[in-house]
Amino acid sequence: METKNRLNITMNLEGKSAIVTGGSIGIGAAIAVKLAECGANVAINYRKHKEEAEEIIRRIEHFGRKALLVQADISNFADAGRMIELVVKEFGRIDILVNNAGINWDGVIWKMTEEQWDSVLNINLKGYFNYIRAVSPIFRDQKSGKIVNVTSINGLRGKFGQANYSASKAGIIGLTKTVARELGKYSVNVNAVAPGLIETDMMKNADQSVRTQAMADIILCRIGQPDEVANVVAFLSSELARHITGEVIKVDGGQYI
Repeated sequence: METKNRLNITMNLEGKSAIVTGGSIGIGAAIAVKLAECGANVAINYRKHKEEAEEIIRRIEHFGRKALLVQADISNFADAGRMIELVVKEFGRIDILVNNAGINWDGVIWKMTEEQWDSVLNINLKGYFNYIRAVSPIFRDQKSGKIVNVTSINGLRGKFGQANYSASKAGIIGLTKTVARELGKYSVNVNAVAPGLIETDMMKNADQSVRTQAMADIILCRIGQPDEVANVVAFLSSELARHITGEVIKVDGGQYI
């Protein structure tokens, strides 16, 4: 009982403030709700899923936490800085940044357009840089902070027809490890979570052949759920993970093996 109580106290995010990009749907929504359940005030952004974002705000407030909804394009450097300022003004501080927002626009390399490449890299990779760049001075000055970047197992292994997506997700891994080195002396933990096949709207709209092939690779023989990724993000955002940094944790049911 004593051990259980110690763990509960350590997992408590009471008084912490978090930002979750892309927190209106899918994995991001699950992360935002989980952090609120653990006690954090949570700010999310949206670009086009306003109704879904407003529902997540209501779910955050259901736990008695402060919630903030900001319309922001994560690929826009100025938007990122503006959102950070709004969060500090509303919550008084920032303790946790979860970079999650992302898109895919698939195509084999010999058919991929410049627009496809630029759109995916600007959101999936530059967007992460924008928010890390904006929050780093705050974390450095307060000598604390948690950054969790959502990448993908396809950033570790590559994926046919996803040169842009896989490159962006591999870039996130390199970004994570570099920023972990740069901010470590300020007691800032920087880690990444690499989901495999997760039941999101993006996956529901995927071709059945994609699901079939992925299922054949998953050792646990089932598709992962958004809350299973959220649980790992919450752990990395807590003091239980205070001696973990620069790591990439797969949440894939063994799909990568």
